[in-house]
Amino acid sequence: MTTISKNHKQFRLALACGTAAIALLVPFGAFAQEGATRLEEVRIEQGDPDTAADTGVEPVKGIVAKSTRTGSKAATAINEIPQSVSVVGREQIDDQSPQKVDEALRYVAGVNASTYGTDSDTDWLFIRGFQADQTGVFLDGLSLYQHGFGTFLVDPFFLERIEVIKGPSSALYGGANPGGFVNYVSKRPTGERLRYAETGINSFGNGYLGLDIGDPLGGDDAVSYRLTGKISGGGWETDHADDFRGTIAPSFTWKPDEATSFTFLSSYQHIDLTHTSTGFLPYEGTVVDAPGFGRIPRDLFYGEPDFDTYDRQQAMIGYEFEHTFDNDWTVRQNLRYARVSLEEDALYGAGIDFGDPTKLARYRFAHDTDVGIFTVDNQLEGSIQAAGAEHNLLLGLDYRHYTIDQIQGSVFPAASLDPLNPVYGIVPPPVATYLDQDLSRDQLGIYAQDQIKFGGGWIVTLNGRYDFVSTDLEDRLTPANSAEGDEGKFTWRAALAYEFANGLTPYLSYSTSFNPTTSTDVNGDLLKSETGKQWEAGVKYQPDFMDALFTAAYFDITRQNVVGLDTSFTPARPAAIGEVEARGFEVSALANVTDNLKIIGALTYLDMEVTKATGGAFDTAPVGTTPIQVPDITASLWADYSFQDGALEGVSVAAGIRHVGRSWADRSNTLEVPSATLVDAAIRYKKDNWAVALNVSNLFDKEYVASCQGLSACGYGAGRTFMLKASTSW
Repeated sequence: MTTISKNHKQFRLALACGTAAIALLVPFGAFAQEGATRLEEVRIEQGDPDTAADTGVEPVKGIVAKSTRTGSKAATAINEIPQSVSVVGREQIDDQSPQKVDEALRYVAGVNASTYGTDSDTDWLFIRGFQADQTGVFLDGLSLYQHGFGTFLVDPFFLERIEVIKGPSSALYGGANPGGFVNYVSKRPTGERLRYAETGINSFGNGYLGLDIGDPLGGDDAVSYRLTGKISGGGWETDHADDFRGTIAPSFTWKPDEATSFTFLSSYQHIDLTHTSTGFLPYEGTVVDAPGFGRIPRDLFYGEPDFDTYDRQQAMIGYEFEHTFDNDWTVRQNLRYARVSLEEDALYGAGIDFGDPTKLARYRFAHDTDVGIFTVDNQLEGSIQAAGAEHNLLLGLDYRHYTIDQIQGSVFPAASLDPLNPVYGIVPPPVATYLDQDLSRDQLGIYAQDQIKFGGGWIVTLNGRYDFVSTDLEDRLTPANSAEGDEGKFTWRAALAYEFANGLTPYLSYSTSFNPTTSTDVNGDLLKSETGKQWEAGVKYQPDFMDALFTAAYFDITRQNVVGLDTSFTPARPAAIGEVEARGFEVSALANVTDNLKIIGALTYLDMEVTKATGGAFDTAPVGTTPIQVPDITASLWADYSFQDGALEGVSVAAGIRHVGRSWADRSNTLEVPSATLVDAAIRYKKDNWAVALNVSNLFDKEYVASCQGLSACGYGAGRTFMLKASTSW
């Protein structure tokens, strides 16, 4: 807890800001409200859309979401949000049985997930061509900023829904990825009785047991609780790999009246595993044959079974408070502290051994990382009538304090390995520390939003935000590289839409973003923050003859001040010299076609280009090239049919097809990673309160490379995986 002590003043400042904001909002109304309505006891199953927790957002019914908080921080119809929004609800998660968040996003337009193949300790995500797994992850609307190896991991079993916002969103959320971000929405008390148990095992012998229970407490149902837990362990796709993990998430809600609610959210997670990655393999040997040995087996364990450490301790605690005054203005305060401690020490692939081309070179890598992030967001929301228009106003003040204490070391070489006939048992040499760093950052943001409705269908959305960012970087290994800096940044969004009576809503928007840097230049000063801007034109359609949502959007994003290496210095130093432009379009369809047929479709086309670079720098692509790991086309289609009568009553069958287009393996665009088309399938049976399901991903066991982060860091996509699960509610 030394980090908290070191920054005690900032911590007190954050709490003071939150308390002051609440105090300032009290004069808008009185607290006296009518009593709560008593509900009769109803037993529900996990993910029942009609009995979801009261978040002010219309529940996802089937696979179609109608509203969200993520796109505007206020409960808003998706049609009225002037940018692309995708929602993966609980029913879709249950139908497709993903075991990681990135697997749950395989059928979302604009998202390229699992880019490093099989990797059980990290969710890898690209949104609109930009990597989002570090600066584009939020939980319940609060940032889970991730830097280096200080990552947070959330299991889909603990989520009610997953929301993806495409394009820059800094005007509401501050520093974030310009391609968009993912917001996880936690399970929370529903106010009604819940009893659910689920167990499953996959084809690699990895099994789990999950429990989800809840109830109202007391005679007036003012307090309700929910306790969700999961334990799992077993093998993975690579030889010798295994894991043990457990997570528990207690929560409770207090609703003294219809106008006031307080929800406490918490979780604790422990993971102990032997690495499972199919990444960090050479281009020659995965994408193409290596002259010395052909193709590396997809299940190769390139580490050392008796020398492999990965330990994760992750904890979160926070709350959500909301009160609506008599004049219908609402005040909210959302707060969370999250902490993760990670220790890792293992061997990784390092390309083909130049001394013996029949073997895979390896290196030892180790890190010890501790991360803490405190976030509080205060909001005031209400409506006024002015000049013949309705103004839905949102005013906010949020604060984020982030710390990371990290030590990293490596050693190369660490004994080569024959990929066709691996022999284990070596003791790797000790690592040499190359990074010993303590980084802290404070970010205070003030923001406002006005959604203006007039003229029978016109909607104008205006956003503005100003952030104050203070960064302190202590380099314990090279004190001369320590740095500190203060920065202020204004971001904004302006959009125009028209909502026709038939459910068609075309829109046009412009938005900006920024992302604070953690790199220093040759003088030891922090680099300029990355900035971004986007034009988006699109249309959303919610027909009145079908429960469906169809969307299409064209976007043009420019990301500026991208960090690369300036080779005019020896050694090369980071410099904010890059610019990347991403143009493309997305088409998405979600439809509960009938009571027994659901269809999900998505198509994304991307044209990305490096528009500024030093030219010839080791870590910077030449101007005119396409960034690595970015497929030109991704497409998917999922159909799910349930038999509701006859001999097959209770049976559901589903099938999906996913296409990932070609991408580049090297920054000069001379080596290509081929496209791949995959098939998924599922069959389920439900009777009364019991259900069984068999899901198969990559049904035909297509062997392919998901992407390459360079010629020595390619990752096989996951092979055929069976998941058999059973569940019951009572």
